Amino acid sequence: MLPFLKEDNDFLPGRCSFAAIVLKKSTEHRTPRQLRLANAVFFFISGIGYATWASRIPDIQKQLNLNEAELGGILFAMPIGLMLTVPVTSYLLGKYGSRTVMLIGAVLFSIDLGLLGFCTTTWQLVPVLFVLGASRNLFNISTNAQAVAVQSLYDRSIMANFHGIWSLAGFAGAALGYFAVHYGVGISYHLPVVSVLLIACSFWFITGTIYQPPIAQPKRKIFTLPEPSLITFALICFCCMACENTMYDWSGVYFEKVIHIAKGNATEGFVVYMIAMAVGRFVGDAIVNRFGIKIMLRGSGVLIFAGLLLSVLFPSQLIAAIGFVMVGFGVSCIVPMVFQLAGRSKTMSGGAALASISSVGYLGFLLVPPFVGFIAEAISLRVSFGLIALLGLMIVLLVYRINDEHQ
Repeated sequence: MLPFLKEDNDFLPGRCSFAAIVLKKSTEHRTPRQLRLANAVFFFISGIGYATWASRIPDIQKQLNLNEAELGGILFAMPIGLMLTVPVTSYLLGKYGSRTVMLIGAVLFSIDLGLLGFCTTTWQLVPVLFVLGASRNLFNISTNAQAVAVQSLYDRSIMANFHGIWSLAGFAGAALGYFAVHYGVGISYHLPVVSVLLIACSFWFITGTIYQPPIAQPKRKIFTLPEPSLITFALICFCCMACENTMYDWSGVYFEKVIHIAKGNATEGFVVYMIAMAVGRFVGDAIVNRFGIKIMLRGSGVLIFAGLLLSVLFPSQLIAAIGFVMVGFGVSCIVPMVFQLAGRSKTMSGGAALASISSVGYLGFLLVPPFVGFIAEAISLRVSFGLIALLGLMIVLLVYRINDEHQ
């Protein structure tokens, strides 16, 4: 029996605690396929929960009577909560293990999702969004740490598939939100109902997930750079997540302002990008299994660079849409594959390694898209996208620094 499948509840705060009761069931008789399924459920919970919240942002804006500037400032509370929780997540993973942290993160995230439906003032919304970002960080990093552990049971890549399930769940959450809006279901009903269902699923499936003994980490400063062996992975994540969030924030604007698509159809660019990213995650593992991670990562960087450059040089509807599809395929598998490589670190636990490189990746996710706006205002949006294309080229160059032993 593999060591990390051995059940040991000594790591829990108290043997008689509620968490100890929930996690009591052993995973020693679980097959790799059963462990994979249970972990996939938590990716689905994360995706559908986040998309459910995102689908009701316009209703929350209307309910609180916020203009765009006010909404943008308030929404910034979520990434602040996410960033400030990175060192906390690393500490908890080292003390309690990924399974306990995943359950805590999933439950807190779901509870907070329900509370959003009852926010009637800005002063209520800001702290709730801060906690949503913090709990999402706990949830996401621990879920990926679990995925790395499940991946170790397989002799082929399965990491991208987990992230594909997240994307699929995102589509499901968005569709659910659309029907809720269409049929006039208020956020005070929609969000709490989804919250309760997600909490129930979390407790039901947690016993089927993999147990990893906590690995105490040496004391560090609150914010530190990743270890030298992880710097390359962190920089690749930075470049990829910067491209990814730029597409989230600016793809619709690009189609409206540069391609000159009617405002009602401007989301076309975002839609084709999201579909390509989801498809890419479901086919990514097959590509890795055939050609290897490094070739796939280099190809992904090339797709990002070429796709953005194509949309900049030939700003027509069809060509730009093709370019956005290429970018969607390009960003789809980079982060899960880098997580898979970083999870093999010999100097720290998989969870701590993921938290370390995620902290740098999140900086790209948060800081780069605003600069796209600044450059667009000073020069043009096409120039902004051209500069972002260089990040795809940077990924290609960084992949050459990955040692063969990490593959």
